Amino acid sequence: MISTRGRYAIRVMIDLAEHENGSYVPLKDIAARQEISKKYLEIIVKDMVAGGLLTGASGKGGGYKLCRKPEEYTVGEILELMEGTLSSVACLAGKTNDCPRKATCQTLPMWADYDNMVHDFFYGKKLSDLMETHVSDPA
Repeated sequence: MISTRGRYAIRVMIDLAEHENGSYVPLKDIAARQEISKKYLEIIVKDMVAGGLLTGASGKGGGYKLCRKPEEYTVGEILELMEGTLSSVACLAGKTNDCPRKATCQTLPMWADYDNMVHDFFYGKKLSDLMETHVSDPA
């Protein structure tokens, strides 16, 4: 399951992409628009800056902005930074599969296929794909 950290990180990234004007966007503005606690967002954006997704500046005129263009980010990289591995089972979570049952496990191919679908789905979605492009509902 994707936690609030992962979901909120994506929302922050979309917000920054949609409000990009060359200057830093204050975290209080993002928190207000997204209806998320500023205190919780401070923790999330700190990890995003450390992970190279965002750049931050403090003081007057400070805030956050994307390091790259929205079309250069994948949802998968954002989620993996915030959530860790997206693997469905522990034996596929590491770089190497050291499970002693690897050679005889009848379910391993199914889990590997599932993980590949999840990976391809999230890494096939760009941040720019999620940006607001719909027309308001007239109702």
